[in-house]
Amino acid sequence: MTAVHLPGTPVVERGELISTNPAGGQEVGRFPVAGPAEVGQALTRAHATADWWAALGHAGRRQYLLKWRSLLATRIDELAGLCHAEGGKPVADATIEIVSAIEHVDWAARNARRVLGPRRVRSRMLVAEFSAHLEYQPYGVVGVIGPWNYPVLTPLGSMAYALAAGNVVVFKPSEYTPAIGQWLVDTFTELVGGRPVLQVVHGLGDTGAALCLAGVGKIAFTGSPVTARKVMAECAQTLTPVLLEAGGKDAMIVDSDADLDAAAESCVWGAFTNAGQTCIGIERVYAVAEVHDAFVTKVVERAQRLSVGADGEIGPITMPSQVEVIRRHIDDALARGGKALLGGPEAVQPPFVSPTVLVDVPEDSDAVRHETFGPTLVINKVRDVDEAVERANALPYGLGGSVFGRRRAMATARRLRSGMTAVNSTLSFAGMSTLPFGGVGESGFGRVHGDDGLREFGRAKAITRRRAPSPMPAMTFERTPAQVARIVRAVKLLYRGR
Repeated sequence: MTAVHLPGTPVVERGELISTNPAGGQEVGRFPVAGPAEVGQALTRAHATADWWAALGHAGRRQYLLKWRSLLATRIDELAGLCHAEGGKPVADATIEIVSAIEHVDWAARNARRVLGPRRVRSRMLVAEFSAHLEYQPYGVVGVIGPWNYPVLTPLGSMAYALAAGNVVVFKPSEYTPAIGQWLVDTFTELVGGRPVLQVVHGLGDTGAALCLAGVGKIAFTGSPVTARKVMAECAQTLTPVLLEAGGKDAMIVDSDADLDAAAESCVWGAFTNAGQTCIGIERVYAVAEVHDAFVTKVVERAQRLSVGADGEIGPITMPSQVEVIRRHIDDALARGGKALLGGPEAVQPPFVSPTVLVDVPEDSDAVRHETFGPTLVINKVRDVDEAVERANALPYGLGGSVFGRRRAMATARRLRSGMTAVNSTLSFAGMSTLPFGGVGESGFGRVHGDDGLREFGRAKAITRRRAPSPMPAMTFERTPAQVARIVRAVKLLYRGR
């Protein structure tokens, strides 16, 4: 019997990974699957070119990265079309994703020297005979394991920063979007004269596992918490450091003094863009009682206008198996007493799911507690902001979030247990190249983007240099009792309470 494969499901035949469109099933490309031997060969090539890339210095790497930025900008329509063909993402959404990615490439290239370059650090009085120096040296080879939902922005949020920090990169794209990963690698390789500074290895989970064990200096992973644990376990065997972004269940809080029109517009975007397949997407809303009903009405009015289809504003669910997760969460919410004000079970029409807005959903339901990763939204009524914060923080996830309001908005944002929070907007921190991106708890650890993102891809190197004889020698067996007594007197003088 011949196996039946749903459109969009990765298929491996005769050593090739076949990528298809999730809406129509059209073949997008075929790519050789890399086993442990092929991954090892990629690492050998990477190590051989790592010294060349590092020796270019920040100025030389900046030139190449800025050329890549310009190429991405020039060919943005081509790449957006590929994102639509392979992942089903609406072209407009893909375009916005690529624009954000271009911004990150530009920022990383321009700021790597400032953040990572050698600099003097202030010394302290008791060790004033030494000057202090700090720099961040590259790991050498960084492995990046990317997701399918944002196959340009998310990998580049690691790759551009790793490259700017002086590392070479081996990239394992999602098996659902290998063509996009290959396109990114091919375009960069053109610019560096064919040198294997950025390489790609294709395959399923075992290819990613092989990359973890191949001898890279660090792994940057984006995906589910389940897979993040597997990546961490593999890397633990060789004490390879990891950066993990592992999904979320982000909440939005709507306070009593919020601009409800702005909140509703932003909520619809945050919940339903990319068909809800967004790790920082808004999946839960806690609206204060006095504005709850009006807010819900405005959300439903906007959400029901969204078009669904291969060329609609809401495209297909890229990973076919996720459709059943979405269906199960909707069914569970309704079985527990929730109400669907828009959509519901009939919204699930594979490979598409129409926007679904649920209210009065119990906090222990799947739709509230677990990542849905689809165009569904739970809006629950709360007594006040304190209850909203308590509910938002009740889950083990802690990636992003949103607060709409005036007087208490910033204070409320600080109270959310998350790596990022947007005030009077949603998802805006993802495109902010100057800010770190990452979560806490089940959402992982480590940061990409911003100064912190650059430092993730460099090892801190501390150097002290003697510049004078020691007036109070401590680190020598030649010290005398009198010198030790002088050190004690100095410490008492410096650090006694005042």
